[in-house]
Amino acid sequence: MTQTTSTTDDWRTLVARKRKQLDAQIPSEWRLTEKFLATIPANGRLIKADVVRGSGILSEKELSITENYSATGLLDELSKGAVSSVDVTIAFCKRAAIAQQLTSCLTEHFFQQAIKRAEFLDGYLQREKKLFGPLHGLPISIKDSFCIEGIQSTVGYVKFLENSPASHNSAIVEMLLNLGAVLYVKTNIPQTMMTGDSENNIFGRALNPHNTNLTAGGSSGGEGALVAFRGSILGIGTDIAGSIRIPSLCCGVYGFKPSIDRIPWGGQVADIAMEGTPGLKPSAGPLAHSLNDIELFMSTIINAEPWRHDSTASAAPWSYPKASTGEPSQLTIGILPESKDFPLHPPVKRALQTAISALIMKGHHIVYLSETPGIDFAYANRLAFQYFIYGPHTDHIAASGEPPVTSVARMSSPMFTGPFPVDMGLPPFEKIDALHKARKAYAEAWRKTWVENNLDVLLAPGAQNTAVPHDTFGWPPYTVVWNLLDYPACIIPYGKASKELDPEPMAITDGVQPSYDPNAVDGAPCAIQVIAPRFQDEKCLSAARVIDRDIR
Repeated sequence: MTQTTSTTDDWRTLVARKRKQLDAQIPSEWRLTEKFLATIPANGRLIKADVVRGSGILSEKELSITENYSATGLLDELSKGAVSSVDVTIAFCKRAAIAQQLTSCLTEHFFQQAIKRAEFLDGYLQREKKLFGPLHGLPISIKDSFCIEGIQSTVGYVKFLENSPASHNSAIVEMLLNLGAVLYVKTNIPQTMMTGDSENNIFGRALNPHNTNLTAGGSSGGEGALVAFRGSILGIGTDIAGSIRIPSLCCGVYGFKPSIDRIPWGGQVADIAMEGTPGLKPSAGPLAHSLNDIELFMSTIINAEPWRHDSTASAAPWSYPKASTGEPSQLTIGILPESKDFPLHPPVKRALQTAISALIMKGHHIVYLSETPGIDFAYANRLAFQYFIYGPHTDHIAASGEPPVTSVARMSSPMFTGPFPVDMGLPPFEKIDALHKARKAYAEAWRKTWVENNLDVLLAPGAQNTAVPHDTFGWPPYTVVWNLLDYPACIIPYGKASKELDPEPMAITDGVQPSYDPNAVDGAPCAIQVIAPRFQDEKCLSAARVIDRDIR
């Protein structure tokens, strides 16, 4: 039973106790010394500075395990017995511990429990002469909202620190364990899980390892930071407005938002949303270093029949491209028009145009779409926002006396672009019906656009900006539209921001969107987004693979 704290001092005491508990779980030999911390570059570019190697905590073998393999490649080595699960798990635990000390990317870490799991899997392989499952021995990180039996899930609310550890596993956690994976960390999120900056009063702010002065994105920001730091080779986030894709583009990794319920959602933290109310439903999906690893996760989970673990999960199997056709050599690619209300920052526009030019050179058919009234982008963003706010909400922040963090207090929204699509004064059921009809009409307009242009996929920015200074990300216009439509969407990292190539600043005055500061974001990863129609997840990833190949 959850108790309510009564004073400001109470919530600070709870936080201090939790931080002390987590800090004590990092072995002393994995701690960064004060002398080493003094050498960290002031510009915050941890990856460029190769701080993991400089720390001396990982051996050469452990550096190789964490840096030179994909998840697919590591599974191959594990299956052959060329490397043990214990060695792989310790390597990633060490690297995650360093990532935590430098970027605050974790909420929970249970390294000794993970090592014991790895010992069991190594023993099983030696004894039975077969793998425990297709993910045998692979460490996988998961977002804090997923439940692991015996581990707390607070999702960034101080109030939830008084909750007992989870008494059950989320459906995806149960599946991962059955498939042979090793779970070792849970990753940081924003208070409310509804902003582009992963900060809360318990665990602090997840920092971007490419530049700690920039946001790691949200709400799966801890996953983005940890995967970019290679403290994880494969992570799982959730996405209701861009929460997988925003951290992916900010941190320079691949991320995939599947169609709803293809990856099981069930058994996550209770009390963070009112179930059953019509609205936008989140998806669970992967962050990784390659599309091969994204597809490895998707196909492995879906072919393990998630409906057996979650009554809401789809029973549709993963469909591979036919051997006779394989991946298409030429695609018809629709180019999303730039919204006048959400203008692209120069590095993002340059990355997108460079990708389009490369695809034209490879013979792909490019269709430039126009923003007709039926697929008006700002309208769709207002409709999505209205879905988020029309129903009842529980204030978990006030219950403990903690303050809202800056990005939550700002409450960014797209309402500067026009009125609500549906009258907010309507009676509840009439409002629900009107919202449904508006969403259906918008989906129908996109269906017509898709069919009339014979599109395979859309190519779009993931955001109008790269990673930006903390608390300035604002509203996510180029991701939330695909949640509204339930379209699968994939982020491909591509290029970097450059103050030399894009020297002119760009000021945004609406108070919602970030301005472009060429000096602040210099070197930040850029990205493109590939989108396909609902439940065409396989086609989305197949096309993304072709696009990823042909733009290099």
